[in-house]
Amino acid sequence: MKSIKLILLLMPLLFLMESTSCKHVRYGFNPGQKTLPDTATIAVYQFTNIAPLAKPTLTQTMTESLKDFIQRQTNYALVTENPDVTFEGEIVGYAVTPVAIVAGSTDQAALNRLTISVKVKYTNKFDEKTNFEANFSRFSDFPSSQDISSVEDVLIKEITDQITQDIINKSIYAW
Repeated sequence: MKSIKLILLLMPLLFLMESTSCKHVRYGFNPGQKTLPDTATIAVYQFTNIAPLAKPTLTQTMTESLKDFIQRQTNYALVTENPDVTFEGEIVGYAVTPVAIVAGSTDQAALNRLTISVKVKYTNKFDEKTNFEANFSRFSDFPSSQDISSVEDVLIKEITDQITQDIINKSIYAW
C-alpha cells in the first residue's frame, strides 16, 4: 500500500521532469532552409552557349527548365524587371564520350555518355552571403548502338532537369 502511495505521489513529478527535460531537443530532418521570403520575385535570364558542339536549342531548354521548376514547385513570381533574385548562366560543356568498352575489344564502346556542364551566377538581394557563381555538371549514359541524334533530346531533358534541381537546392533551398 505504501508503494502505491509513493508511486502516486511521484507520478506528477516524473511527468514534470519529462516535459521539461526534453524541451530543447529537436528530432527530425531539416532539408535546408529557404533563403527567400514568400513574396520574392525571380528573374531567369536566357542561358548562353560557349560550349562547342552543343545542340543550338540547349540554351532555351536549360533556361525553360529552370523557369518551369520555379513556377511548378515554388510560389515565387517570375518577373523580367527589378527582381529580388536573378539566375544567369552559360553552357560551358557538352560532350559525348565512350565509358564502357566492349569485352574483347579495345576500340568499341558499349556505352556512351552525354555530359552537360553549366556555369550559374545566383544573386539574392535579400541575403548577399548566399550569392554564388558555381559550375554544375550532370551526365546520362546511352547504348553505343544508338546514334546520339536519336536519343539526344531525351538525354538533354533528363540532364537539364537534374542540373535544375542542383541549382535550386544550392540557391533557394540552401543545401
